[in-house]
Amino acid sequence: MLLNFAMNKQEIFHAIPQLQHYTGTELLLLAGPCVVEGRDITLRIAETLATICNELRYPLVFKASYRKANRSRADSFTGIGDDEALRILEEVKQTFGLPLITDVHEVTEIESVAQVVDILQIPAFLCRQTELLQTAGRSQRVVNIKKGQFVAPDAMRFAAEKVRLTGNDKVMLTERGTTFGYTDLVVDFRGIPVMQATGCPVILDVTHSLQEPNQTSGVTGGRPALIEYMARLGVAARVDGLFFETHPNPAQALSDGANMLPLDRVKGMLTELKKLLALNA
Repeated sequence: MLLNFAMNKQEIFHAIPQLQHYTGTELLLLAGPCVVEGRDITLRIAETLATICNELRYPLVFKASYRKANRSRADSFTGIGDDEALRILEEVKQTFGLPLITDVHEVTEIESVAQVVDILQIPAFLCRQTELLQTAGRSQRVVNIKKGQFVAPDAMRFAAEKVRLTGNDKVMLTERGTTFGYTDLVVDFRGIPVMQATGCPVILDVTHSLQEPNQTSGVTGGRPALIEYMARLGVAARVDGLFFETHPNPAQALSDGANMLPLDRVKGMLTELKKLLALNA
């Protein structure tokens, strides 16, 4: 039976010092580049996002993977080195006052990563890994579990329960599409309220849900022209937050460029979403 002591979004905000001045009714944003590519570009993206979100009053958690463990090809970019990437993320936090989220892939990573970031993200392909979920839970950080492309929305309650059984109620779930054939994903918006029924805030990943995985080239494709459309649908569906990846020049991004929102389009998208949020209020 699912334990009935889930934290709502306001309590998640309260658990992250940089977000405590928000009421918990705002749309939470998890945004940034796919991976830490280097110091200058990471700080540039963070500064731009921080400026926009401060102006528009969005609670922002800066997202960047310090290492990419799940790549299609052996020669795909995986990172600049763990220690250097974590140092850059820590500089983002200190410079711009932003909380951080990054992926963890193995139990042995969690202790060191949890010292830097505020939210530990469990990648979609690992959402059933019991030891990984429980170790993340014992860190007492917020844990964001991405729904596997192969998992039904109502089954995600079991992933959340694995974290909660450690005594950590700070759990979020992220929808990122469901496998539809071999090379496409679809978002079933019926799953949003199903996952919200667990008591967890539910985030919609509007970039990875538009991936076209398993291409014959070994490089994941995507449909980035639909990112802003997907974001509007998420707001209309009353998701608790949006996850998106962004880059000044997605064509030159070292990872997942086919699914990124150009950085210069972020403000326009978030401004339009404010209008929809007002209608939902």
